[in-house]
Amino acid sequence: MQVSFPDADNARLANLCGVLDENLRQIETALNVNIARRGEVFHVTGPDARVGQAARLIKDFYQRARKPLDIDDIQLALVEIAHKPTAAEAESDMPVLMTRRAGLHGRTARQNQYIRQVQEHDITFGIGPAGTGKTYLAVACAVDALERDLVKRIVLVRPAVEAGERLGFLPGDLTQKVDPYLRPLYDALYDLMGFDRATRAFERQVIEIAPLAFMRGRTLNHAFIILDEAQNSTPEQMKMFLTRIGFGSKAVVTGDVTQIDLARGVKSGLIEAREVLKAVRGIAFTEFQNEDVVRHPLVARIIEAYDSFARREA
Repeated sequence: MQVSFPDADNARLANLCGVLDENLRQIETALNVNIARRGEVFHVTGPDARVGQAARLIKDFYQRARKPLDIDDIQLALVEIAHKPTAAEAESDMPVLMTRRAGLHGRTARQNQYIRQVQEHDITFGIGPAGTGKTYLAVACAVDALERDLVKRIVLVRPAVEAGERLGFLPGDLTQKVDPYLRPLYDALYDLMGFDRATRAFERQVIEIAPLAFMRGRTLNHAFIILDEAQNSTPEQMKMFLTRIGFGSKAVVTGDVTQIDLARGVKSGLIEAREVLKAVRGIAFTEFQNEDVVRHPLVARIIEAYDSFARREA
């Protein structure tokens, strides 16, 4: 297929293509097509459906290219074109979260469903592969609830399970030892609230981060509680966590059942909870798929390749 821009603006073409045609290479990698450019004419070859998508992207990017396009613009657009909503979905209300990032919303239909379920249920499970936004959107929902004064504090919980490294070899006291395991939660908070504001919230204990083992015996009222990496909890720990929820609280449990770091023979609390609680009214489950990955376009293809390999091995 040929895409051309008669009387094209050379500056806009340069912004569209990127340095050394890097933007075009991103489209090629994500959609598995080939793009050859001569001046303002683009020749796209590959599978018919993908060629059409690539042609639409090139035209869309050209309209946006009044200023240079950064890599985030390209990669988010590549995710969104794969999840173009139907007319009915486009007309429905898309939940928007009140955070430092204005207009934050889900990038796929399943992510928007996940946000709605978190808002409408007291306990929500988000299960799926890396890069699907499980943790980030859960933290965003927590910040949104705090901003709207629906909760008084945020409690972020994670099991400190060794994944090939020994905690004892890390310097510092116990809190400092588990801190690296909680870093993804810090990163999400700093992005959604800003570093200074998040730091003040930690100092006032409006936001608390705790290892899962420290939750025993507590009851949390008027809090938004997130259990991240829940696949590394045991059934006993999962039951203990779910029974910590008090009045006016919400809980979100996230995890990837394909990345379990528990000792061989130890059952994952997340897998058991999915079976035990699937019919309990008031608890929602969102099962993310590979197509919900919102990272570098190669991430989804890497996950698919590993899944295909595992099926062949099985």
